[in-house]
Amino acid sequence: MSTTVNEPRLDVRRADDRPKTKIGWLDSKHSFSFGHHYDPANTHHGVLMVNNDDIVSPGQGFDTHPHQDMEIVTWVLQGSLVHQDSTGHSGVIYPGLAQRMTAGSGILHSEKNDSWRFDGATGLHAEQHDTPVHFVQMWVLPDEAGVAPGYEQLEIDHELLSGGLVPVASGMKNHADHAAIRIRNQYTALHVSRMRPGHPVSLPDAPYLHVFVARGSVALEGIGLLAEGDAVRISGGGGQQLTADSGAEVLVWEMHASVGG
Repeated sequence: MSTTVNEPRLDVRRADDRPKTKIGWLDSKHSFSFGHHYDPANTHHGVLMVNNDDIVSPGQGFDTHPHQDMEIVTWVLQGSLVHQDSTGHSGVIYPGLAQRMTAGSGILHSEKNDSWRFDGATGLHAEQHDTPVHFVQMWVLPDEAGVAPGYEQLEIDHELLSGGLVPVASGMKNHADHAAIRIRNQYTALHVSRMRPGHPVSLPDAPYLHVFVARGSVALEGIGLLAEGDAVRISGGGGQQLTADSGAEVLVWEMHASVGG
């Protein structure tokens, strides 16, 4: 990994320009090369390898499949996603719940939009529903290959009420007491903001930033309006301000290293 960048750059990637995978139960939009959408000039930014914006129909989803040597963070925007893996972990992921899976030396998992609503009071599936699950799944490279697979999830909905940037997943030492979940990359952190009108947010100062508008629209200093699904890859330093006229949700990766160099 390299930790230096020569020139500042703001690279805007519009939502409609993303490669798409659309089948009966899945509507997926890819910020980077993914599956058969391979582009050697678009494989990563910093250590972020995947930023998939997925909508999955009820009762459908990704059957059991393998992963290896990747930190996978899933952030749900609408509905709920059922996770099961070969290490015995299972859980229901919903908006405001941070989830991380360490693939490490190898893991099998599935992700489904359950066709039944989960009743938190009884712990039972209460009624069928027809709500799609909308989530963003992000993959970053770990510092070390071949570690033991792992899983972690934690509710952080209350922290998001502040409207500021909230550390959601981090391997950085300065977030040790604040990040909701830990990832195995000491140079990297994911922040989320549910922005409030009239409350600007300043981006972290880092060599590499990836700003993704998950919901609503925002204005970024030096760029202007960013719509839902738009992304900006920033190289060479942050500190720019984000503003929103109405509720918006933004995912920001702060990265102090890059793949290759």
